[in-house]
Amino acid sequence: MTDFSDLLLPDTVIQGVAAVSKKALLQQLAAALATAHDLDPKIATEVLLAREKLGSTGFGGGVAIPHGKLPGLPHVVGLFARLAQPVDFLAIDDLPVDLVFVLLSPTDAGAEHLKALARVSRRLRDRAFVAKLRGAGSRDALYALLSSDEARDAA
Repeated sequence: MTDFSDLLLPDTVIQGVAAVSKKALLQQLAAALATAHDLDPKIATEVLLAREKLGSTGFGGGVAIPHGKLPGLPHVVGLFARLAQPVDFLAIDDLPVDLVFVLLSPTDAGAEHLKALARVSRRLRDRAFVAKLRGAGSRDALYALLSSDEARDAA
């Protein structure tokens, strides 16, 4: 599966996100994800920040995939954000990040978590796809690109 309709909701695709730091950005994205899935935003933020302490999830090209495991979550959930201005994420290539795909998984979802992470990583390493995400004119266009094989092939 190359689309992310199983991970994203229309409400978890956002654009124009503004943050002054990586920590502020992760707090904001965790809060949006928590609202959409009835989670505790503080715990979601703590999980993402704890993972970042192990090493940046900014993997290059202006893209980051912050992720973690959250107790009580029934399945893997995601959020995609296109930022208004890039944020320093201490990425491997030292480039600031403007595209972020957050993944939260149940604590016992070892293989499921890794498969989702691999799927997202694979798609976001595709430079042509990333260019389409950066060029999408609206939140609906972003969601269509992320949630449909058809939209990806036609774009």
